[in-house]
Amino acid sequence: MISTIKKNMHVGFVLLNCDLGAEEYILDELKQVSQIKNAYVTFGAYDIIAEIHAETQEEFENTVSMQIRRLSRVVSTMTLNVVTKNE
Repeated sequence: MISTIKKNMHVGFVLLNCDLGAEEYILDELKQVSQIKNAYVTFGAYDIIAEIHAETQEEFENTVSMQIRRLSRVVSTMTLNVVTKNE
């Protein structure tokens, strides 16, 4: 499934590593953040992937730095910004 991104929307993904056994706790916390549209527990190098949709780049950055990275039991993150072409 390929989805389209609303014009001027800032979209990205955050890959999270967390403490052993904390996946469900963090997933529940992420679901309370309005900018997070989807979040999944994964197998592999990262434990969770979260999809962020924000109205501005500042809101996107605040969501990552103030609402995700500060969650207890999050060990590390990697942020991937989606590149959209200007029309």
